[in-house]
Amino acid sequence: MASTSTPLTLPVLPLDGEVVLPGMVVPLDLSDSEVRAAVEAAQAAARTTPGKPRVLLVPRIDGTYANTGVLGTVEQVGRLADGDPGALIRGRSRVRIGAGTTGPGAALWVEGTRVDETVPEPLPGHLAELVKEYKALATAWLRKRGAWQVVDRVQAIDGVSALADNSGYSPFLTTDQKVELLETTDPVARLKLATQQLRDHLAEQDVAETIAKDVQEGVDKQQREFLLRRQLEAVRKELRELNGEAGKDSAEESDDYRARVEAADLPEKVREAALKEVDKLERSSDQSPEGSWIRTWLDTVLEMPWNERTEDAYDIRGAQAVLDAEHSGLEDVKERITEYLAVRKRRDDRGLGVVGGRRGGAVLALVGPPGVGKTSLGESVAHAMGRTFVRVALGGVRDEAEIRGHRRTYVGALPGRIVRAIKEAGSMNPVVLLDEIDKVGSDFRGDPAAALLEVLDPAQNHTFRDHYLEVELDLSDVVFLATANVLEAIPEALADRMEIVRLDGYTEDEKVVIARDHLLPRQLERAGLDKDEVTIDEGALRKLAGEYTREAGVRTLERSVARLLRKVAAQHELGERKLPFTVRDEDLRDLIGRPHHVPESAQDPAERRTSVPGVATGLAVTGAGGDVLFVEASLADPETGAAGLTLTGQLGDVMKESAQIALSFLRSHGAELELPVADLKDRGVHIHFPAGAVPKDGPSAGITMTTALASLLSGRLVRTDVAMTGEVSLTGRVLPIGGVKQKLLAAHRAGVTTVIIPKRNEPDLDDVPAEVLDRLDVHAVTDVRQVLELALAPATEGATPEVPVAA
Repeated sequence: MASTSTPLTLPVLPLDGEVVLPGMVVPLDLSDSEVRAAVEAAQAAARTTPGKPRVLLVPRIDGTYANTGVLGTVEQVGRLADGDPGALIRGRSRVRIGAGTTGPGAALWVEGTRVDETVPEPLPGHLAELVKEYKALATAWLRKRGAWQVVDRVQAIDGVSALADNSGYSPFLTTDQKVELLETTDPVARLKLATQQLRDHLAEQDVAETIAKDVQEGVDKQQREFLLRRQLEAVRKELRELNGEAGKDSAEESDDYRARVEAADLPEKVREAALKEVDKLERSSDQSPEGSWIRTWLDTVLEMPWNERTEDAYDIRGAQAVLDAEHSGLEDVKERITEYLAVRKRRDDRGLGVVGGRRGGAVLALVGPPGVGKTSLGESVAHAMGRTFVRVALGGVRDEAEIRGHRRTYVGALPGRIVRAIKEAGSMNPVVLLDEIDKVGSDFRGDPAAALLEVLDPAQNHTFRDHYLEVELDLSDVVFLATANVLEAIPEALADRMEIVRLDGYTEDEKVVIARDHLLPRQLERAGLDKDEVTIDEGALRKLAGEYTREAGVRTLERSVARLLRKVAAQHELGERKLPFTVRDEDLRDLIGRPHHVPESAQDPAERRTSVPGVATGLAVTGAGGDVLFVEASLADPETGAAGLTLTGQLGDVMKESAQIALSFLRSHGAELELPVADLKDRGVHIHFPAGAVPKDGPSAGITMTTALASLLSGRLVRTDVAMTGEVSLTGRVLPIGGVKQKLLAAHRAGVTTVIIPKRNEPDLDDVPAEVLDRLDVHAVTDVRQVLELALAPATEGATPEVPVAA
């Protein structure tokens, strides 16, 4: 067992990333301030004590000092080989480091105790065997390196401690392994450790040499094969010339393809399939049409990025910042992408990138009206994730082969659009945007939507097979984003495989922000104007969004901004206007004409649609987002009109049934509601929905039709500022409907201030933007009687109902 001896006081010479063991002689660069300070302090101390200057060599790993150092003597101070000042220091013995102390110079001084490493003589039998084994291993390693002159020096070392410390010269040891040798004070344990380290290294070398030998044998085999093929090619060439044949030999082409396949980084099964096709190409004749099919197929396979993947950007905050910078609003989509990236990052940190042969892709469907940014959002998602982006337009696609590819026996056969998108992206994990997936058609050529079932199923798409390639293609790492205007137009089985994210349109405030931050800079550049030449104040942008356009998205708003800038540019070129110019809301009429959408509440009372009894304002959802819907009702003259119910306006069956229910409710509850329902027995009732060219269907206009009929019979006007939506039952209950968010956004755009919705739709208000709810007075009702009380204006005292009569 090692023991300690007399205390020492020494200056510390730190070694960053290096370890010096006793017996080693090392040159140190004195240009380092800490090294120079320690050597100078040792030289100053040596002037008062006999002997050479002494320092304490201590390894410093990542700023932390080791517990054990080495007493070193400064043998010589001079110049290194490169001309820099240096010192030659010899390690003498181990020192266990104690507390810090003071001393001359700028160096750090510590107290330490020398470690006694003596081993009793003569050596025991097992220790002598250990020394013999170490020398044999060291000799074998040195001979492999050709260091014959060092072998004799190692064989001449007798001491156990010195023999173990000789491992400090080994270049294959890491810094941590050398520190372990330094801190092992027992010479026998240290020699065992050094022996084990040397034995492990020699074993690794043997494995590496075996691998290198196998590789060399494989290379030699390839060289022999190459030489034989060249000789075969020369023989064939001579035969062709002898027979007077011209043209390129098919064998030459097949050899070229074989070399390309073997050199390509292909999955094992794909490589096997490609080599089989190369074998067929070698056997086929020049006149065989199969040869051209095989060559085209091989070219396609070799162009696919089978093992290429882009690294995902796992900067979650950075990705969120990119999405916020490129798109205003759309919080649901941004949250979903952020969640996806966060989960991917955690899976990757835990080594769960591939589970069950599948990676962590995603399939999202962005459903919303036109112009809300569904397509451009795909590019932003790819940008935020650091992936390549490919857009696949599916609108009008009717052939199933467009998705799955053609069989390669057909002339002009090509892989499907999914495979072509992967090839175009150049990686196996792009963001693929399947644009207008609800516009996919089907006919006698097949159903492309059915072919997409496997593509968009995370449980199956890791083994997707294209009809042209006929090899498995892993799509599990692809992020698929599908866009659609109408969810109901997507087949149910396909919609079930996607996570639906609804984009319900923008509020007026969001449109102003989008126009200011995104649309205006883009249109200024397209109009050839600088941002300092033309500015549009917020009031003008708000008027453009509220009165010149009425849409869920911003496409028409962008066209209006473009038209405005073109007008200003043209006037400047004609000398009619000077730049810079600020467009205000009062300038809009002179530049682009009158507003197209004036809110109903802003019109003259006599011109409003609800200025006569029998007209009510409803809310509906269309493919272009939410919209207001007016319902008109009238009674036929009892002498000229036929009794019964007449419905016009291209109504569907469900809406026709809602009209029947509304009429039946009023007939059965007329006395309770104080309505003259006796007129309904012999007079025809006509309900009309304007915009007769637009098909309409759904149950949500039930309370609107009931209110219109009640207004007609009572002579009370429907309030101009009220819009409503809800299904009505025969008992007068107001039942829930869908699309509450889109309908409230439409009411807000139309200038409506009071909205009536079913009580059971009240939780849907959580999805409506706060700024819209603040400007609307929303009433949640359960009964038609509450609707009539809210929607009908008070009856004028002494007035008699004026019931409109149909001509």
